[in-house]
Amino acid sequence: MKAKHVAFIIALVVIADQALKLYIKTHFTLESPGNHQNILGERFQLYFVENPGMAYGWKFGGSWGKLALTIFRLVAVVFGTWYLGSIIKQKYNRGFIICAALIYAGALGNLIDSAFYGLIFDKGMTLDPFTKRYVDYNGLAVFAKHGYASFLHGNVVDMLYFPVIRGQFPSWFPFWGGDDFEFFRPIFNLADAAISTGVITILVFQKRFFKQRKSEETTHTVETKALVNDESQVS
Repeated sequence: MKAKHVAFIIALVVIADQALKLYIKTHFTLESPGNHQNILGERFQLYFVENPGMAYGWKFGGSWGKLALTIFRLVAVVFGTWYLGSIIKQKYNRGFIICAALIYAGALGNLIDSAFYGLIFDKGMTLDPFTKRYVDYNGLAVFAKHGYASFLHGNVVDMLYFPVIRGQFPSWFPFWGGDDFEFFRPIFNLADAAISTGVITILVFQKRFFKQRKSEETTHTVETKALVNDESQVS
């Protein structure tokens, strides 16, 4: 697989991810009852959630935890750039390279949010130094010269909501008997989806991806270790 094809996949995911995030950030107010747009009825909806933590709304610490997550994303992108170049040169399985490109694109997409959104938007969730909790804001965010946070302290924008199955646990069900049940509950973005798709596909098809690689390495080793001289050719 050629590097230009991998670059195209990455660019496509990042551009689509950022375009949707910018639209949501400037046209939606933060999540509140009734503040959503149905795309496919109640099965697929658009919300606006600011996520100061990891994928699917998971949080990690306060300000320092957020900085650590952003730096981790930055390191992952730098390493991913080298790793993608390496597996392309070594001609790994095409499917594996595509999965790696999806994971890379997702990490890059979320890195852009956390690195720059605090600088370019006037509003965003900010950490209250006393309560150590993130504070919401009212109204629409707009592009501004002075942002709501410093470099590497912006929030990631989430918007995709797929409540595929809704129901209620039966009364006899342990722990959650009688509680409402919903699948899939988290609100996420295209970058999260790209990362999840890449990781899950690698896990599901790992035998196929790496079996082919192992077979190619074995064939290459046999060829390079073959004895080639006058005596062997005569025999």
